[in-house]
Amino acid sequence: MPPHKIIIIFLLVGALTTNAKSQKAVPKQLAAKRATGIIKIDGILDEAAWKDAPMAQGYTEFRPTPFKIEDPANRTDVFMLYSDEGLYMGGYCHERSRDSISTEITARDGFGNNDFIGFIFDTYKDKLNGFEYFVTPLGQQMDSKMAPPGSDGNDEDFSWNAVWQSAAVIHNNGWTFEIFLPLSAIRFSTKKVQDWGLNITRRRQKTGQQYAWNTIDPNVNGFLTQEGAWTGLENIKPPLRLQFSPYFSSYANHYPANTPGSKNFTSSVNGGMDVKYGISQAITLDMTLIPDFGQVQSDNQVLNLTPFEVKYNENRAFFTEGTELFNKGNFFYSRRVGGTPLHINDVYGTIARDEKVINNPSETKLINATKVSGRLQGGLGIGFFNGLTAAQHATVEDDKKNKRQIETSPLTNYNIIVLNQSLKHNSSVSFVNTNVWRSGHDYDANVSAALFDFNDKKNMWNLGGKLATSNLVGYLPGNKTQSGYSHELYFGKTSGRFNFNISQSLTDAKFNSNDLGYFTINNFIDHNLWMGYKWNKPGTWYNRINLDLNASYSRRFRPTAYQNSNFNVSANGQLKNLWWTGFFMGLEPSGNDFYEPRTEGLFFKGWVSRYFGAFVETNGAKKYSANAEIVYVNRSYFNSFKISLSLNQKYRFNDKFAVSHSLNLEPQYNNVGYTSKDSAGNAVFGLRDRKTIENVVNFKYNFNNKVGITTRIRHYWSLVGYKQFFDLKKADGLLAPNNTFISNVNQNYNAFNVDAVFTWQFAQGSFINIVWKNSIQDFNRLIDNGYFKNLSTTLDVNQNNNFSFKVLYFLDYLQLKKQKKV
Repeated sequence: MPPHKIIIIFLLVGALTTNAKSQKAVPKQLAAKRATGIIKIDGILDEAAWKDAPMAQGYTEFRPTPFKIEDPANRTDVFMLYSDEGLYMGGYCHERSRDSISTEITARDGFGNNDFIGFIFDTYKDKLNGFEYFVTPLGQQMDSKMAPPGSDGNDEDFSWNAVWQSAAVIHNNGWTFEIFLPLSAIRFSTKKVQDWGLNITRRRQKTGQQYAWNTIDPNVNGFLTQEGAWTGLENIKPPLRLQFSPYFSSYANHYPANTPGSKNFTSSVNGGMDVKYGISQAITLDMTLIPDFGQVQSDNQVLNLTPFEVKYNENRAFFTEGTELFNKGNFFYSRRVGGTPLHINDVYGTIARDEKVINNPSETKLINATKVSGRLQGGLGIGFFNGLTAAQHATVEDDKKNKRQIETSPLTNYNIIVLNQSLKHNSSVSFVNTNVWRSGHDYDANVSAALFDFNDKKNMWNLGGKLATSNLVGYLPGNKTQSGYSHELYFGKTSGRFNFNISQSLTDAKFNSNDLGYFTINNFIDHNLWMGYKWNKPGTWYNRINLDLNASYSRRFRPTAYQNSNFNVSANGQLKNLWWTGFFMGLEPSGNDFYEPRTEGLFFKGWVSRYFGAFVETNGAKKYSANAEIVYVNRSYFNSFKISLSLNQKYRFNDKFAVSHSLNLEPQYNNVGYTSKDSAGNAVFGLRDRKTIENVVNFKYNFNNKVGITTRIRHYWSLVGYKQFFDLKKADGLLAPNNTFISNVNQNYNAFNVDAVFTWQFAQGSFINIVWKNSIQDFNRLIDNGYFKNLSTTLDVNQNNNFSFKVLYFLDYLQLKKQKKV
């Protein structure tokens, strides 16, 4: 069926269901009551204070069967109290038998195969921002900040951590829990009497059921928009929030350089501190002084054949924790701070013939970083980030052993300011400014943006967008400024069974936010359409089904020219046995690629691509679980095709020990792409076969919820073998055979990493970490060896081994003051 007819069908179906009524209930309320007497957090509700505590009862299911009242045999009884020091939550999660309870010992914020109970507080009642605290039957903790979805579509930030107490006890007919949440672990206003948004959720993993105290309709936009209320909290005052996390670390590193002037063994001893200070009741200052990120997980290095840089995950805790404000508008890519030096590659073009580069660090040194963030009583969110990196230098040496330093990155200051005002009907407006200042003659960069996101009173329709400008000061000849512009506008329907979103994005040729953000292309105008229809009420063989349609059309802005378009449909759903399955298919008509040639003024006349795929995911509550996906892509050039296969599997031997394995295969045949430039500087394209294999094995053993060992082993192999070369014709972007190019440009790249981590949380917020990291990278032009021969060769090359020991101790000023009085 032609794409336009499918779109029309979607719109007709949507029109028929737009006015379908959801089962909207009156929000529940729970009266707040002060605790009397002492409550010991041991998971047993035997204190007298619990006997008169208000109880939150009457939970309804929202998955897989919306609005179903929970079975009395599995009922949930929750009690809540508060005091001048904090909040107390306790309860009984009933079960028919002990075997119905699902448990797995995991690290902090790891839900794993656990049942859980969770508390969601919207302390400012803006229905946009909240705090979540979860506990499992084994007393393990998960917590997060909730905010409107960012660029990744996620509205929960589990990298944010607070320090609080929890305990749980398993019984023959269920499990009990107790939580103490200090007021320092949550943000709220200074009103004398307060009402907070509240919901409580419970998961029963083995049945796939999840319940909520205040009814959740999966067809309604948002989770916080469907909250109840905890009413009448009186005279609670935010305490002084002053917390220190000093650290001590030592490193021993071995790499067999075996060259004069370079040591095979190196070591270092480091010390520093993280500081958290409550400037006001809502605003928090976070600082990291002399930071140490040596124990973070190794990056997933890949062979990059695209014209754009690889975007890596951020694994440094300081840059991931509580950054929801800084992610507004997608202008902050934290890996820029302490990232690759600005002129790392320029060194090789400036050295003399008798010189060689003996040291060229790939990362800049972070001196310190500061965050100020929070939300005021009137709903104004404030975010301020500042990071300072030291000047970086490469070392070169001539034939007479004379050494000199070449600056690859100047002293640089990174700054971002965000203002986000919450409005009625879970709407908001924001202002974002990022600034990068470099000492010396390098250019500075400044980006400003205004964002808005509006919802109607019925929470049915959504309108939003952003306007942004960039200024690169001193970027152009004559120390002139390059200024650019970008905007986005979107409109859609967000509640009901049928939803849609239509958007336009425009960025001119001079806009660039890459100095503190992740930015790939400019000079485009894009139009996108998404439509979705969902069945959330279980049927005879399924629990839920989602049907989606996507269409996009892109043109170059100036001079105007067609770039590409895409159309795809997908369906996925959960079956009665709690398996997930789905499929997708799509079409990409031939386009004009202005970036693959890596040469201004050229474009590559691309191919027509047809693709389809399917996936299946088994029940994650079983001891053995797996998911698999296959994607097939057929391209019109040279009978080119690509197959992507992925398999992820996990086996839990018991609550403590689990092994998981991930395998990704991606063979491509007769792929065409940019190869290099010839002696005259012209772009040369190549016909090539590509093969990529990635294996990742994870071992996890937790002695208890405080002590555990994890080991991650990853091997990535990418092979590129060229068969024929072409010139790119400037007139029409087509290829013409090139029989004179004879360079060997085959590529064989391997990355092998081991990350073994022992963690012991010896006190609240305090850790001892012992880490061994092994890293191997190998690149050559040999393409004849098979996988295992290639792996064996890789393990024989020089490898870097790093062993580290780190102690992080958490100190709370209020606790120290209390202990001193005692």
